Amino acid sequence: MLTAIGAVIEIAGSGSQVSLDAQILGELMGHSDPSIAMAGQVGSQIKIRVANTWLLASIRTQRLHPREAGIIVAQVDFLGEGDEERLTGKIYNFRRGVTRYPVPGSEVYAVSSADMKQVYAADGRANVEIGTVFPTKDIRGSLYIDAMLGKHFALLGSTGTGKSTSAALILHKICDMAPEGHIVMIDPHGEYSAAFKNNGALYDVNNLAMPYWLMNFEEHCEVFVTSNGDERQVDCDILARCLLQARGKNRIAETIGKLTVDAPIPYLLSDLTNIIQNEMGKLDKATSSAPFMRLRGKIEEMKADPRYNFMFSGMLVGDTMAEFLSKIFRLPSAGKPISIIDVSGVPSDITSTVVAVLSRMVFDFAIWSRNEPQRPILLVCEEAHRYIPSDRVAGRSTVRTILERIAKEGRKYGVSLGLITQRPSDLAEGVLSQCGTIISMRLNNDRDQAYVRAAMPEGARGFLDSIPALRNRECIICGEGVSIPIRVALDTLEEDKRPASEDPLFSQLWQETGGEEQILERVVRRWRSQGR
Repeated sequence: MLTAIGAVIEIAGSGSQVSLDAQILGELMGHSDPSIAMAGQVGSQIKIRVANTWLLASIRTQRLHPREAGIIVAQVDFLGEGDEERLTGKIYNFRRGVTRYPVPGSEVYAVSSADMKQVYAADGRANVEIGTVFPTKDIRGSLYIDAMLGKHFALLGSTGTGKSTSAALILHKICDMAPEGHIVMIDPHGEYSAAFKNNGALYDVNNLAMPYWLMNFEEHCEVFVTSNGDERQVDCDILARCLLQARGKNRIAETIGKLTVDAPIPYLLSDLTNIIQNEMGKLDKATSSAPFMRLRGKIEEMKADPRYNFMFSGMLVGDTMAEFLSKIFRLPSAGKPISIIDVSGVPSDITSTVVAVLSRMVFDFAIWSRNEPQRPILLVCEEAHRYIPSDRVAGRSTVRTILERIAKEGRKYGVSLGLITQRPSDLAEGVLSQCGTIISMRLNNDRDQAYVRAAMPEGARGFLDSIPALRNRECIICGEGVSIPIRVALDTLEEDKRPASEDPLFSQLWQETGGEEQILERVVRRWRSQGR
């Protein structure tokens, strides 16, 4: 027998106001069904009968009725509707959206665990289970993979909320479901190699071997041009002219009708510096040779610096483009569908360029393979605010340009973007709103909360108010990847699948001593050899 807990008092487009009986809610608190025991609380669900359907709503706010004792006025957001099972009164065949609204005076009922199971049941679409739906103990929360990856996703959370472990959990579940997948993860802190050592291909400065000639002209300018203002434009013009000549020396160029400066054709750095030298020799005495000297000096410096060997080594001049794409994009995946690109050892002045090249390779591959059998790629960016900063934080860069383009156009070409960040307010304006699924863990900063609130759909507003109150490894998920907004306690990940991001235990580690001389000796040796 269903017990009414209140009535509808006002109806609006996306939400409504209901009155709840505080005495009945108090009696239900001891109910054996945890969903019914939570009835009426902020973030919990209620149902309203409209003809032969149930309308499901989430409670956003509560306040006491100013004139009637024992009555609570609550604002609710409508989530969707389902058919009513006549004998039991349960919800089944749940779907998003509202076709018929209730009228004021309609009775409000508590939602049972049986209702919740129907609402959150996977409807036959490909999905992965990642945790348990709050406040239940046994109802599983699932992500619809095609909907989530088809329209990008963002994972947000302050430091220490379990963000890295949650990212590893979701990616492990996807890898288990799709062992022939193609996932590229940019890892700026070297955390994820430990998590994917068994089912991923791991790359860092020691084995990445990324050819410098894969850079397009804009990326070349970012690396080789050091001047600013009017001088920068002069340097870029000279570099464009010389780079085109250097690319033209390769036999591959003969098979291409009209060569462009962006075409990824191998060339020798020594050819480029010789061409710059020759161009400088053609100058009349009145023209300054400073731009040529600047360019040649920078290229020579990068060739000689062992920190840049992973990219500017003389061994990387062969035509290894297909081989490089094969290993980075996991084509074929050989049972290891994810490649972890650890950029923590990359010199900071070219980290963003390396990320730009990898991201652009993903996008360009998708564009130029349109007439081939489709191989969609997921690009996951940890610390995304470093690469797609807002105008308030930093100016435009090649990496921001390409990642913004992927966010806006990627899904048309089969490129999915996963953004992981602790500072959503520092992301470029509009990028968060391009993410169809938002997974938000606890956010402590008011500005970050405001950005997430602006990006989330209207029906999830009630859930958003609980973002500051989430426990570690709890999250709110809304958007395309879930049937309705849900709060989920994430599963515990096995020890060997976790990223190396545990906080140090100061109280324990500061009890230990001995061996410091050897530690310092080893550290200094690695420091001086820059990790090699």
